Amino acid sequence: MSNPIIPDPRAVQVDAPEIAESEFIESILFENDRVLAVDKPGWLVCHPSKKGPGSSLVGAAKRYLNLEKLHLVSRLDRETSGIVVFAKDRGAARTIQMGVEARKVTKSYFAVLHGELAESQVIENRIVPDKTSEVRVKMRALPTERDPKIRTHFHPLRTFNGQTLCKVVTDGGRKHQIRVHAQHMGHPLVGEKLYGSDETLYLEFCREGWTERLTHALSFHRQALHCGDWSMENNLELPALVASLPSDMAQLVGEKPSS
Repeated sequence: MSNPIIPDPRAVQVDAPEIAESEFIESILFENDRVLAVDKPGWLVCHPSKKGPGSSLVGAAKRYLNLEKLHLVSRLDRETSGIVVFAKDRGAARTIQMGVEARKVTKSYFAVLHGELAESQVIENRIVPDKTSEVRVKMRALPTERDPKIRTHFHPLRTFNGQTLCKVVTDGGRKHQIRVHAQHMGHPLVGEKLYGSDETLYLEFCREGWTERLTHALSFHRQALHCGDWSMENNLELPALVASLPSDMAQLVGEKPSS
């Protein structure tokens, strides 16, 4: 389709609560004079918003640090929770970026997938923009082309109610990589609006927010994806970072949330 009707997700204004400064402080996983790492909630956009500092993770971080300039070096989609890393200066940002490019950064996620995944799967199908979609930012996996630089490893941990809790490890960092590869595998994320069976759910959510149709169609209010581990070989005194499964996903999989 030549004229996608959703040009940019940052232009879509979906009502979401703001993050209070006290809540942001509680989310801090690590901080030194060069780096700040936080556990992002699954309803907060990373990029700055015109609605004030509490309406985005970058805004909340700048407010907390009282800084005009901050480098977002490890970001997540709006509905993905977990570890996000900021660099406080350009040199630290460059060090982390070089680590990413040299594949010295290791990340793993928890994901809840539709269906029962019996054994580990590795998906390495090439990811390209989906030019057939009405959503400009949507990507798709090519069924016959491989790209070993963007492998996604899905490791099932347990199944429940026709769903599978997986540990997911990525090689590379293509946009929406886990979500696209999960859909390609035939096991889309629980709560997925864009890479599920019906992308009109995403369009409706963008226009109208949470509706009765979404309530009936989706068993979870967001994509069930959480970045739980992040580490890098570095000289920034940055330790391996761990973010426990958040309360909403813990409840989904029947685990007791971490205190």
